Amino acid sequence: MNATEKIFDYMYKHRKTLQLLLGLLVAIFITVTELKAQSAEGFIYGKVYTSNDTYVGQIRWGKEEAYWNDHFNTSKVDNLYSTYKSRQKKNNYNFDWRLFSIWDDRSTQTVHLFSSQFGDLQEIINYRDGRVVAKLKNGEEIRLSGSGYNDVGSSIRVLDQDLGLITVKWDRIRKVEFLPTPKNLKETLGKPIYGTVETYRKGKMTGFIQWDHDERIGTDKLDGDTRDGEVSIAFDKIGKIENRGNSSQVYLKSGRSFQVSGSNDVNDSNKGIIVTVDGVGKVDIPWRAFKSVTFEDVEESGDSYSSYKIAELKGKVRQYRGGEVSGKIIFDLDEEWNLELLEGMDDELEYKIPFRNIKRIAPKNYNYAIVELKNGVELLLGDSRDVTESNAGILVFDSQNKEPLHIEWKDVTEIIFE
Repeated sequence: MNATEKIFDYMYKHRKTLQLLLGLLVAIFITVTELKAQSAEGFIYGKVYTSNDTYVGQIRWGKEEAYWNDHFNTSKVDNLYSTYKSRQKKNNYNFDWRLFSIWDDRSTQTVHLFSSQFGDLQEIINYRDGRVVAKLKNGEEIRLSGSGYNDVGSSIRVLDQDLGLITVKWDRIRKVEFLPTPKNLKETLGKPIYGTVETYRKGKMTGFIQWDHDERIGTDKLDGDTRDGEVSIAFDKIGKIENRGNSSQVYLKSGRSFQVSGSNDVNDSNKGIIVTVDGVGKVDIPWRAFKSVTFEDVEESGDSYSSYKIAELKGKVRQYRGGEVSGKIIFDLDEEWNLELLEGMDDELEYKIPFRNIKRIAPKNYNYAIVELKNGVELLLGDSRDVTESNAGILVFDSQNKEPLHIEWKDVTEIIFE
């Protein structure tokens, strides 16, 4: 019996074992394929309703937001908690519930920003003229005004599963329903822009990148002029960018290099480089603080839609006088959910941190507060009402009192969140 015959004889005798092994290999291949497909789960996905039709697929909000961790920015029309001015003052719930009166001009009141990650939203309903209602994943509905914010009024691009890419004008949209991104999304608008940004004074930061506040995916272009003419380079092709003041040195993955100038993508008119840092939030780095960025290929696109869980802010507040109180917390007489954002400056860098990432806040003086994150990072932040004397104070709903306790910011020594 020759070698070939021996092999076939062995395969025949052990055919059941070989069939089992082949089945296992196929299962492993399918699993690996599915895992790769899951890399799209960080992209925004959903159904856009117009007066005439619906479109389902990956969503890009205007020319900007593309990921569940991106922010939807508007302003709140109503603030139930603004009526609490002190512990002694009586609550006032004299709201005008006439149709659309909720969007009446209240310019004499403090306007509170509503900003959340898209992953916390269930629906956005468009009432036109800048009036929208955001329905959160926990069922809460928040009435909002989009005046002054480009997230309301922008066209929405949908990579429809049947039509391909369609751009839907805002005044045609009735509602956007957000849905989990399919694990096996076959086509996307592009790969994530991801890498490590080096600053002049604050070290390095790694994460998903928004270049000039806008470009987020690899098919977006960096525009400018070289000595020989205009260029428009897809970020997929770029390996590194170095700040040269009023221009940039751009290194391609192919090994070629160009000095590029003449546009806000590559000079000091750049609006800033935002890095989404895992466990922290978004860090906005101005051009003057930016030294360089090195891009990396990454399979992941961020946390999936189902990973965003909404909870009330709860914990304990320690006071200079009055001891410690525990319960539900309303921060700055406004933020009550862990999806909302705390803003503050660390020198030139601007932080926007979801409360779900925050462990502790300790005011240091009228202008700064220490913010300790759950991952152990500690920041000294200032220049924002969230972390300075402009903060309207803390409400604590405890089990001992019918009325919430209002604690002024100057009386807070520490807030510890559950």
